[in-house]
Amino acid sequence: MPHFSSYDGAELSYRLLGGDPPGRERPPVVCLAGGPARDAAYLGDLGGLGAYRRLVLPDARGTGDSPAAADPGEYSFPRLSEDVEALRAHLGLDRFALLAHDAATATAQTYAAAHPDRLTHLVLLNPGSRLQGELPDDAREIFNSRAQEGDWWAEAHTAVQLLDQAADFDEVRSLLFRAAPMAYARWDEPQRAHAAAEGDQLNPVPRAGFWQGVDEPARLTVLDALRDVDAPVLVVTGDLDAVTGMRAGEAVAESFPNARLHTLKDTGHYPWIDSPGSLVRLLQDFLPA
Repeated sequence: MPHFSSYDGAELSYRLLGGDPPGRERPPVVCLAGGPARDAAYLGDLGGLGAYRRLVLPDARGTGDSPAAADPGEYSFPRLSEDVEALRAHLGLDRFALLAHDAATATAQTYAAAHPDRLTHLVLLNPGSRLQGELPDDAREIFNSRAQEGDWWAEAHTAVQLLDQAADFDEVRSLLFRAAPMAYARWDEPQRAHAAAEGDQLNPVPRAGFWQGVDEPARLTVLDALRDVDAPVLVVTGDLDAVTGMRAGEAVAESFPNARLHTLKDTGHYPWIDSPGSLVRLLQDFLPA
């Protein structure tokens, strides 16, 4: 697996997937994994996008094949955005498209605020809106509305209630798998297989550090800078996403002057698993030709 040297000399890993058709070489799409602190392997090739575009999937510090950080502060999303800039320089890209999922959308927005001239396009999949200072509760409403769908709901509901009381990370892993069906539109074999790997892909130390050390002035500075991001932004939500919901996506889209909000029907928190065809078509239409 290739590596790049970041701003502090750390050797961080990334993987390359897919590619452009012959004669249509374009800058790759850099794809950031959420979690926070989840191995980028869970993104797969984003439902088949790799068949049409070259994808670069970096492993954030302390995840996948990237080493742990020497300073816990390096796990915070503003510092992780500096790793994105180091990756861009390593790849020799003047401008590129950036895609992020879940918590990594905070990293991507921070990067956009600091380096708006480096982005051709920005895609934010299933974002939360903690960076915007908002915590909408529609994810819970979506979850509760699905109570009649099957036996999985009661098990997931119990697991969610127990997560805050978990004594160690092994228990957290177990509860996350029990709660996993709430993150998908269906609980069929593709969804089960995808969920089964989640516990092994999470690192508790980077996860705990992701939101640390970001004070209110720093958050507001990022939000102010987003108003000057000229690159087109696509915010994607799922109407059955019981993890981050849909209203968070609305708040995120409103932070940009040139953002488009698109909600995928019958789709949960992982659109490339629930609705791969719809997602790939949407991304193909949005990303630069």
